[in-house]
Amino acid sequence: MADDSAWTLLLPRQLRHLPADLIGVISVVLVTNLAVLLPVVSETPIRIVAGLVFVLFIPGYAFIAALFPEAGTHPDPDGEAPSNHEADGIDGIERVALSFGLSIALVPLVGLVLNFTPWGIRLLPILVSLSGLTLVLTAFAAVRRWAVPADERFRVPYRAWVSAGREEMLAPDSRTDAALNVLLVVSILLAAGSVGYAVTVPKDGDRFSEFYLLTEGQDGELVADGYPTELQQGESRSLIIGIGNQEHERTEYTVVAELQRVERVGNETRVRERTELQRFQPTLSHNETWHRQHEVSPEMTGERLRLQYLLYRGTPPATAEQSNAYREVHLWVNVTN
Repeated sequence: MADDSAWTLLLPRQLRHLPADLIGVISVVLVTNLAVLLPVVSETPIRIVAGLVFVLFIPGYAFIAALFPEAGTHPDPDGEAPSNHEADGIDGIERVALSFGLSIALVPLVGLVLNFTPWGIRLLPILVSLSGLTLVLTAFAAVRRWAVPADERFRVPYRAWVSAGREEMLAPDSRTDAALNVLLVVSILLAAGSVGYAVTVPKDGDRFSEFYLLTEGQDGELVADGYPTELQQGESRSLIIGIGNQEHERTEYTVVAELQRVERVGNETRVRERTELQRFQPTLSHNETWHRQHEVSPEMTGERLRLQYLLYRGTPPATAEQSNAYREVHLWVNVTN
């Protein structure tokens, strides 16, 4: 019977001997991309937890791993000074601290560069850019680490940490140490529960939906400007309807587009005549944005007609009007023959 791990021989030698911490970096990048892009997983707290680890730590760790492939400086038990080559490395605490600092510096720089590109500062471009940068830095870190002699390479002492933790938890030196261990475990569980509650149960005041109209500029960008106000009967003019779901739950929407003839009676606007143009019924996950092009082809003619878009959560009532809508946007237009 063939060895179950024989398939790994098909991989290049470097990949088969990739350091465990760099495998962890690649794993976090993959998990974060799946958590953001998969429809079901993107609605769970996994996306937030993976995203925070990815943004706040991983790019900086890959950068530090590329800069310092050597093990940190450790004093010799006999008091002898470490070799010059070993002195180039940094210890674990410095590596972790610098990883956080560099991540906080790198992420805004990536956003700044994206701001001057056609893609802009949006979720997918940021995800792709940070993932690509991290993977490139990880590959560079692996190459540099392989170039260092085996006994001088940086290694994360997982086994030593696990062994020390097991000994401390299961065989404490005194009752005081045992009590402190129990208190530590309870504190960690309470902290994790608090963070989980804060992530999964948002404040009611943070629940809302964005609703807006855009137009397409000459360069293809969507802008809140240049709305058509002079229309001809039967002629099509294009508008972009936008919805942003910040309700912290999957939400079904209905958009009702109407052209109305209105009049002012005192301080009240009354609808004398209305024509429903079209309905849209998107369903959006939390933090999802929806854009849809609407070709407006008016048949009603007149001056100061109101082109109104009404947003409802769920199914609208039999008579859709501004007073019972969740959100509303409108344009004043003139329609001629």
